[in-house]
Amino acid sequence: MFRADLFAGIAVAGLLLPEAVAYAGIAGLAPGRAVLAAIAGCLVYALVGRSRFAIIAPTSSSAAILAAALSALGADAATRDLLATAAVGLTGLLFLIAAALKLGGLTSFIARPVLRGFAFGLAITIVLRQLPELAGVDIAAPDIFRLGWGLSAALPDWNWASIATGAAALICLIGLRRLPSIPGALLVLIAGVGASALLNLPTYGVAMMGVIDLRLAWPRLPSMSFATLSNLAQLTVPLALILFAESWGAMRALALRHDDNLAPDRELGALGLVNLAAAAVQGMPVGAGLSAASANEAAGARSRLASIIAAFGLLLLLLFGTKPIALLPRPVLAAVVIAALTEALNPAPLVRLWRLGRDHYVALAATLGVLALGVVNGMLLAIALSLAALIRNLAAPHLIELGQLDGGHNYVDLARHPEAERPAGIAIWRPAEPLFFANAERILAHLERRLRASHEFRALVLSLEASVDIDSTALDLLIEFDRRIAARGIHLHLARVHDRVRDCFMAAGADTLVERSFFSVDDAVTAIRKEL
Repeated sequence: MFRADLFAGIAVAGLLLPEAVAYAGIAGLAPGRAVLAAIAGCLVYALVGRSRFAIIAPTSSSAAILAAALSALGADAATRDLLATAAVGLTGLLFLIAAALKLGGLTSFIARPVLRGFAFGLAITIVLRQLPELAGVDIAAPDIFRLGWGLSAALPDWNWASIATGAAALICLIGLRRLPSIPGALLVLIAGVGASALLNLPTYGVAMMGVIDLRLAWPRLPSMSFATLSNLAQLTVPLALILFAESWGAMRALALRHDDNLAPDRELGALGLVNLAAAAVQGMPVGAGLSAASANEAAGARSRLASIIAAFGLLLLLLFGTKPIALLPRPVLAAVVIAALTEALNPAPLVRLWRLGRDHYVALAATLGVLALGVVNGMLLAIALSLAALIRNLAAPHLIELGQLDGGHNYVDLARHPEAERPAGIAIWRPAEPLFFANAERILAHLERRLRASHEFRALVLSLEASVDIDSTALDLLIEFDRRIAARGIHLHLARVHDRVRDCFMAAGADTLVERSFFSVDDAVTAIRKEL
């Protein structure tokens, strides 16, 4: 296990350094801030986090949002660093507050199909953004659609030497997967540096990482007015949201793939601590990016020890490896990112949902939402659709008529078991969803129409098996329903009534309903037969 984590950590360290420099450029900050944030994030998360694949470092999305927040505040060069440090610290505090309030449970509203669709869309987005690096063209596009248009328009300027370099690296990376004991990503990065020096790739127009400016500043606490801090706090909320969406999406997607268990509240707290650590070293916002996490997984990581090794490897590269890194061809780095995400690009989990005929539209919406609207808006859209589907299913009046099976104690769905018999003069119905304010009136009205349509029923057994509890609206409607059908000479008995529902009846003074509540359908039918 140690050997696998050692190789994975070294490979990830080689990937993190150039990525950190790139993300610092997006935020308009010194590269050293991003590198130190990655070191602090990897070390602290290894101690407090639970994902064995997550690599905590600056991400492209959070860097872009930080840049937008700093621009909105009109920060000049003198105050930009201070505001960035404050933003990182406030982000950490927001995560810790959310963890203390146990808001991680809200992740339960993000269904697995949503996460799978989110991860698939995010992987596509990241891979597409590597294509300009492979083609050797510089394209600034806010979304993938304009990125695609820009790539097409720049076709005459594509550098075929750059494409060949990236393609060769990608082929080697995929081929080396057949030898899991060999750190393929690390070897390819080393080979890229060697090829750049031996073949003099820059003369063919292949872009290099170049010399990295890693001048660091002494840590200091930011000093600013309350008004500025208040405005910054408002702009920090979307930053925390994007980090959580991206981090939880990456962590959960990899956890599902390996049957790992994660506690969302603990991960919220871990994200809070790593961002406070990043603020302490004057760094950038950090989270679990899908590309780095997938690279860690692909490199063979087995535990969080790989994260610690990556941090120390990054520190060594920071101190001694900046000159070799400067010779790293950008297409090789793009190939490493693409290769790391090939597993996430596997559509098999989404195809399975289509075969099952369950949740496939929600997964597709999550994928398209990320592609069309970006990470945060795409995730919010998918969650909204997931909740809308849940509410629609709960609110729909789905009723199941029950019949007695073989004259025994079991009562089953008549539609699925035609051999079951309907007791003479007794209608037995079970709502498939819990009774609550949004569906109670429709369900009871539907029952009343069925009773009116047939004059053979003298009693009704309503099974409340799905209703663990009941709200006041459903309670009032049930009491009114009992009075209406009693006036027509139909006896209502309740079956499979949970204790909390009984307590609600008693508190409402509906003692007669309590007397006609039973723990089984058979008991309710037996009581009706005795009465009739």
